Amino acid sequence: MSDFDALVRPHRHALHLHCYRMVGSFTEADDLVQETLLRAWNARDAFDASGGEAGMRRWLYRIATNACLDHLRSTSRQATSARSFADIPWLQPYPDALLEDQAVTRESIALGYLALIQRLPPRQRAAFVLCELLDWPAAETASLLETSVAAVNSSLQRARATLSRHEVPARGDAVTADERALLAAFMAAHQSGDCKASIALLTRDVRVTMPPLPACFEGVDQVLPLLERANAMGEWRLVPVWANRMPAAMSYLRRPGDRELRAFKLDVLHVRDGLIHEITTFQPTQLAAFGLPEVLA
Repeated sequence: MSDFDALVRPHRHALHLHCYRMVGSFTEADDLVQETLLRAWNARDAFDASGGEAGMRRWLYRIATNACLDHLRSTSRQATSARSFADIPWLQPYPDALLEDQAVTRESIALGYLALIQRLPPRQRAAFVLCELLDWPAAETASLLETSVAAVNSSLQRARATLSRHEVPARGDAVTADERALLAAFMAAHQSGDCKASIALLTRDVRVTMPPLPACFEGVDQVLPLLERANAMGEWRLVPVWANRMPAAMSYLRRPGDRELRAFKLDVLHVRDGLIHEITTFQPTQLAAFGLPEVLA
């Protein structure tokens, strides 16, 4: 399979991002990329190489989209009533380091935006992702979905209407100095156990969630006891990362009596007007993807 691997290797990251947008889960995207490549290998004799690398890319996108639709048909999960990305328990963060070789805007990878895409029915979602995010013509999308151009355009109108009712605030594509400073201040306050400093970084209506758990803490009055309990757990050390073009920190905890700092959680920060408006705390299940160890020296 070495020649085949050489052909598909340049497209792996793009396929992974496409699958992630379709299903919302980083780990499921891993599996779906493997399924895509297996299907492509089995169908390799049917591939028309005259289209060159661009033709290969579109062929792989077709296979990946169908793999995602098959996967979504096999699940019963729905996100039609989700308030935010934190209400979708299967949604996982995406390491920015894997986006470096791709032209991905902050809006199109933001957790809030992806949560809205998850609200769309699978085929409507596929039409939206292909046409809006990958700039596929409606005719080619209709061919992939085995439907009419009119049906694709109708799906796009319904998808845009859904997203417009739950608009995510636009943000510039460049990481700002203020965001870096806010992340550094958040880490310093967390590590030092300074609850007052932590609260000063939050909006009054801050929201803290912990998917896939249903826990939700709203407002500083509910968040303060949460911070106090975290401080009592032991010694914290935080490592800055970026996920979905958002500031984030992997938190390591040394409990009383332990010798090691072990990965405990990943906090992704949603910033609004220079303050943290929402914190989504994920389990540390993607350490390898973020290039981080389970235990800090």
